[in-house]
Amino acid sequence: MTDALIHLRAAGVSLLLSTPADQAVGIVHWGTDLGPLTADGAAAVATSVVEPLGGNAVDVPIHRALLPQLADGWLGRPGIEGSRPDGSDFTPRFRTTGMSLDDSAVSGFHEAGAATVVALAEDTEAGLRTETTIEMTAQGLVRIATTLTNTGSEAFVLEGLQHCLPIPVDGDEILDFAGHWGLERFPQRTPIGTGTHLRENRRGRTGSDSAYVMQAGTPGFSFQQGEVWAAHLAWSGNHRHYVERQANGFGVIGAGELLLPGEARIAPGESYTSPDLYANHAHGLDGIAHRFHHFVREDLHPLSTDRPVTINVWEAVEFDHRIGKLLELAEIAASIGVERYVLDDGWFGSRRDDTSGLGDWTVSPDAWPQGLDPLVDRVRSLGMQFGLWFEPEMINEDSDLARAHPDWIMAPGKRMPLTWRNQQVLNLSIPEAWEHTLEAISKVIAEYHLDYIKWDHNRDLIESATRANGAAATHAQTLAVYRMFDVLNERFPDVEIESCSSGGGRVDLGVIKRCSRIWVSDCIDSLERQTMMRWTAQLLPLEFLGSHIASSPSQTTGRRHSLGFRAATALFGHLGIEWDITETTEEERRELAGWIDFYKKHRDLLFSGDLTRVDRAEDSLQIGGVVAKDRSEALFSIVSMHRSPLSPRGMVRLSGLDAGRTYRVAPVIIGEEPGGLIRPPWFGDQDRGIELPGSALMASGLHSPCLYPEQAVVLQLTAID
Repeated sequence: MTDALIHLRAAGVSLLLSTPADQAVGIVHWGTDLGPLTADGAAAVATSVVEPLGGNAVDVPIHRALLPQLADGWLGRPGIEGSRPDGSDFTPRFRTTGMSLDDSAVSGFHEAGAATVVALAEDTEAGLRTETTIEMTAQGLVRIATTLTNTGSEAFVLEGLQHCLPIPVDGDEILDFAGHWGLERFPQRTPIGTGTHLRENRRGRTGSDSAYVMQAGTPGFSFQQGEVWAAHLAWSGNHRHYVERQANGFGVIGAGELLLPGEARIAPGESYTSPDLYANHAHGLDGIAHRFHHFVREDLHPLSTDRPVTINVWEAVEFDHRIGKLLELAEIAASIGVERYVLDDGWFGSRRDDTSGLGDWTVSPDAWPQGLDPLVDRVRSLGMQFGLWFEPEMINEDSDLARAHPDWIMAPGKRMPLTWRNQQVLNLSIPEAWEHTLEAISKVIAEYHLDYIKWDHNRDLIESATRANGAAATHAQTLAVYRMFDVLNERFPDVEIESCSSGGGRVDLGVIKRCSRIWVSDCIDSLERQTMMRWTAQLLPLEFLGSHIASSPSQTTGRRHSLGFRAATALFGHLGIEWDITETTEEERRELAGWIDFYKKHRDLLFSGDLTRVDRAEDSLQIGGVVAKDRSEALFSIVSMHRSPLSPRGMVRLSGLDAGRTYRVAPVIIGEEPGGLIRPPWFGDQDRGIELPGSALMASGLHSPCLYPEQAVVLQLTAID
């Protein structure tokens, strides 16, 4: 095949692909839009990135391949790792055999907007063929996936397949995430040096401590400033993300599935297809978030902005399913404006605590002698939707299912894995186990006409193997779970599925393609949630972020927070309640109703507008919000995270507004005012606020109010011209 150059452009991003003769597809440029190119201009750009041939190196320039290989002179992580059983064919050299642009075969130079390129390549000697799909979305994201086919006569044992994209030397700092149960997506920064920054996850689920979105940027990049390159793998099983810089200054960012031994043993004629890698370039972290959000909202999983206010009764009753208490919760919830009622763990089998019953998805006659109908009927008569908790991928050893089918438990042979929260993993890669679980859940959904499923997943898949042969099965389990989601969504298109995994342990675009909500964390402490919500939104729009007004003191931290702080925190997400509201006072119920009413009036803005997070050197205040796409209105919150050496704490500059419009800015005070509030003059008479140009709000700002720590003020902005 002759040399090919394809230039894709969308939403301010350019991707210039190159396929020199006798090599595989690679990237000349990924980043800021280059503008329209001619064939000569594109060829000149391709020439401009070729490094000079230094001493003691291969005698040809190294090609910037999406799947770089040792045979190309690449000394970093190979794009494809594996071999034949005897160790041969570990270093394939692929040559492109065909290129298509939106299904039309191409060669030479082509330019397009949002479009899809498919590159075919083969190493006939090694007996391997690749089909790589590279899509530029309308939002400026680059989606990449490869199917590797074994054309040889023996099995090929694939150990890893990961794509990588080039990042310049100016991308000198990494921001990714760490965390644990109850404190997910905690940001961390690392300088880029020579070598590899590698984040691997072997939990069998995305993980509370996952890299989440790997980002490399110009030094000091922030929400509003700096150039950023990011990678996210849309996969809910084991995975790796990495940034690598070689001694010659060439850097890449990449990701791929982490395969356990034997999981991708490809028989002759068979294939392995990688998860989708999403590459994202923008200016500022908000720019990265906007591309992800627009893609999810417009293409991957559009949702109505009319997201129902939800109550989950777990913190109110836990396993104590007394019908009187549950009905009282429903009555109060409906009276304050709740629209969806969710019964959590404990309604099925022998599940009176967390030691038994998982896997037995039939209503317990002991806890519910009349079935769930008395509760479901009353909830529906009050005008609310009804949802149930399931944990379909798990099983207690003390369950009817485990006693009937012990071979369905994931284990590396006869020896059982360590228990985790008293449970094991149900092997859904076994067709009979998959079918049994699907039909059991479907029967409950159909019988009670469920509107919602809280789908939990409370343990890591350590030693996740098929018991009959001891072979690793995390890859197969992940695909089986995806298939179950897909079938349930097809059978019950009006049922919303929430992905909960010990809280926020399974959050990625692979699961979001199939689920309409995630539970950000089992920790609903509002101070912790401020940080977790702020960074979970780096990938997902707010309408996907389950965000509840919790009890005080917090069940996970013991902190006590005012109702106003809890509500102002939960407002910037899919609002709900996780609290025994039978113990609330009339005053608290009025305040709750006020916040719920405010949410309902503004959820269209919250779930269609653009997230904006304010850069501020003085970090005791955290400022952020949502601005309407037409910049006609906005909601911001000013959050006092901790005490400051400054008092008062200076000006607060907003972001994302229209500099040419004038806005009325007014505080939102619902119920009891925030603790320690001392109003600056701009609050105005009776908190009516002030009118200011957008230019002034962004360049000069507003003086911050005085607040105690762990308090918040919500601001409502309305364009008046």
